[in-house]
Amino acid sequence: MQKITVNQQRLWDSLMQMGEIGGTEKGGVCRLALTDLDKQGRDLFVSWCKDAGCSIRIDKMGNIFARRPGQDDSLPPVVMGSHLDTQPTGGKFDGIYGVLSGLEVIRSLNDQGIETRAPIEASVWTNEEGSRFPPAMVASGVFAGVFDLEYGLSRADLDGKTMGEELERIGYAGPEEVGGRPFKAFFEAHIEQGPILEDEDKQIGVVTDAQGQRWYEVTLTGQESHAGPTPMTRRRDALVGAARLIDTVNRIGMDHQPNACATVGLVQVFPNSRNVIPGQVFFTVDFRHPDAEVLAKMDQELREIADRVSGELGLEMKFEQIWYSPPVPFDTACVNSVRQAAEEFGYSHRDIVSGAGHDACYISRVAPTAMVFVPCENGISHNEAENAKAEDLAAGCNVLLQAVLERAND
Repeated sequence: MQKITVNQQRLWDSLMQMGEIGGTEKGGVCRLALTDLDKQGRDLFVSWCKDAGCSIRIDKMGNIFARRPGQDDSLPPVVMGSHLDTQPTGGKFDGIYGVLSGLEVIRSLNDQGIETRAPIEASVWTNEEGSRFPPAMVASGVFAGVFDLEYGLSRADLDGKTMGEELERIGYAGPEEVGGRPFKAFFEAHIEQGPILEDEDKQIGVVTDAQGQRWYEVTLTGQESHAGPTPMTRRRDALVGAARLIDTVNRIGMDHQPNACATVGLVQVFPNSRNVIPGQVFFTVDFRHPDAEVLAKMDQELREIADRVSGELGLEMKFEQIWYSPPVPFDTACVNSVRQAAEEFGYSHRDIVSGAGHDACYISRVAPTAMVFVPCENGISHNEAENAKAEDLAAGCNVLLQAVLERAND
């Protein structure tokens, strides 16, 4: 194996410079999908890629592909990438590390004057987080044929603005068709977003699988009424129903340990007044498990209890599963490439299952795919306190580079 290393300081500096776009007072980043800040981040990435000699292609979902040509440019490319968008209180590394690792691989190959047989590409996938436009991973899902283009462009934020409208507004509604072209392989580098690697003092996570996910939106409707004169026995309190179901969600997660995760992350109460009985509550549910059968059992239990609670309290209920992403086994050969690269460098490593969804999960449906994890401080992510060590980030990028070289020259 042709063993070269990336420029650790350049990778770190690029991450810190990108982190200034949408930077928060607490040291994190708020760079929501298709905002003006997202446009600034995209513009900076594109300019860096052009400086590195790459050609740029942008598709109709705003996905960006920066191409470094190969000796045989007719071959399918080996592609790296992740996302630029963040959570409202996000950090400097989630997503963007995978994007800038791809760029650093290209820069490092340029430094060494190394040509690859197949072309390689660094990519940005639109709206991976799903924070502004649910569900998550919309654009990679369109690329992989999970969603159609009309569905992707019609996803709306809480203000009713659609992805299609916002792509046009910021100038990233590209001309290229979404998907329909082969990748030789796809690799995504990412911080772990959990505590396992740090707790076990491992520098590299070799990601073998990703958990399945189910996202729900639930609306309970009762009747708002005065908090004083209305007897307790006559109330149709939507928030009481929501509270019971929120506790149920947590219990279902605890009952299916060690691998289940269950979260209510967004709650909206109407009319949200201190002396009015809540008449309507909207909330979200996020279920995750690496076993599809267990995930189905969690789904069934939540539905049964939601029906019972709403009936007992006299509430109307709208219960909708808005997204299902099945458990994902990654490509054995690509996973082995990651593992072999970690061993060649002498990095401590372990196999790991991703607890989070990533663009790689959808891309795995249309291309051989694998992921590289590196530790993050205290396992914290989706938080302004998110942090990672420069040497770990460089180690993950070195593994990415070697895995890409192997595939591109195979």
